[in-house]
Amino acid sequence: MNLTITFFVSLLIALVGVVPPGLLNMTAAKISIKEGYSRGLVFSLGVCVIVIIQTLIAVIFARYLSKHSEVVRILQQVAFVLFVLITVYFFLLATKDPKPEVEADRKSKRSQFFYGMVLSALNVFPIPYQAYMSITLASLGWITLDNPNIASYVAGAASGTFVMLYIYVFFLKKIKSKKLKSQKNMNYIIGSITGIIAIVTLINIIKDF
Repeated sequence: MNLTITFFVSLLIALVGVVPPGLLNMTAAKISIKEGYSRGLVFSLGVCVIVIIQTLIAVIFARYLSKHSEVVRILQQVAFVLFVLITVYFFLLATKDPKPEVEADRKSKRSQFFYGMVLSALNVFPIPYQAYMSITLASLGWITLDNPNIASYVAGAASGTFVMLYIYVFFLKKIKSKKLKSQKNMNYIIGSITGIIAIVTLINIIKDF
């Protein structure tokens, strides 16, 4: 039962991380429109391979940090500042008009897979994000950081990422028809989520003093 909870908690965390329109999900969507759904999904699989590696690194790092409370306190303070900055960024982004879309080049399925891996590798945000979230969840007792749960957490993160990319691949046309309103609302939503995380982090920091 623990493994199932860990899987779905990780899946939700990954979904939240990939919800905002960004480089990976918008690229997957553009590829699907210009070259077909199958190529968009192949690109998404390439992204998820790197997400597995990044999440594994993050959770192993989190397990190490969980045994060193003094480092965790420092990480909490750094995370609080980062989440505040991210919250401000998304709220400011919500007030701006979206940038023009860049045309996607046509590539083979194999090229799209490696293209997904390369773009995902350039996006290092999942490592600190997953490290902090897994430490927080472990401290709350929602998950444990033993090997089976780490495997379940990594699988959930990869699945959550793929599900959100899948949604972008198949539903971008609907998103595009309401692009301005949808993207602004999404930025407000993610800004609110990171704001809540920042508040929870601040509460945890205050409790430790």
